[in-house]
Amino acid sequence: MLENITIGFIGFGNMAQALANGLLYKNVVKPQQIYASAKNYEKLCKNTREKGMIPCKSTNELVEQCDIIVIAVKPFMIPEVITPIKELLQKKIVISVAAGYPFEKYESILAPGTHHLSTIPNTPVSIGEGIIICENLHSLTKEEYDIVAELFSNIGLLEFVDTKQLTVAGTLSGCGPAFVSMFLEALADGAVKHGLPRDVSYRLASQMVAGTGKLQIETGAHPGAMKDAVCSPGGTTIVGVATLEKKGLRSAVIEAIDEIEKSRK
Repeated sequence: MLENITIGFIGFGNMAQALANGLLYKNVVKPQQIYASAKNYEKLCKNTREKGMIPCKSTNELVEQCDIIVIAVKPFMIPEVITPIKELLQKKIVISVAAGYPFEKYESILAPGTHHLSTIPNTPVSIGEGIIICENLHSLTKEEYDIVAELFSNIGLLEFVDTKQLTVAGTLSGCGPAFVSMFLEALADGAVKHGLPRDVSYRLASQMVAGTGKLQIETGAHPGAMKDAVCSPGGTTIVGVATLEKKGLRSAVIEAIDEIEKSRK
């Protein structure tokens, strides 16, 4: 189904590149099936041509060449980018990866009848291990939905949520990698402090986090039960857990989510 599909990214910043790189990394599509446009054409050429992707000098050129159009510009730029090409977008599958732009907001700027879906991906899509939050409310046909699902399920977990849950789901999956990266660094620092080499510390911490996450997904076990399974009575792990509780790890993480959600309002 995907061998003849062409995908165009309007805007080719970090998230667009992460999606494109993931599709190539997982061999979902060939490089020549991916097009991109951006304000800085010289930089765009550097970021696309070295991997075999096709740069476009204008959004019009891109839309004419592609079946799926990914809107990947900053949210404040969306109206000015879409308005000149909205008639061309009517016959395309339009996918948004911009935070804060749900279905109804796009309905107010896209031409009537345009088929579109709002999503929020996270950066691990670049290696096929990401999350793509999708809004339940969309205007794709069954066939279009199947194409999009086949395309993106190869590079991450697709999770459909109601519109009112879109931002917090995006916060959890989109901002979470920064929090986990801080945790990885802190774990490694602790090990380095006690003599373990830095590169070894990073590898062990990263694989531990990856494996623990995979274990939860595969088993569906409650995180509390997973924690309990490692904490032997009078053992070393419970000493560490008690210390993290004393220092407020849980409350700090919850408050971080709270503050992000407040900043969106």
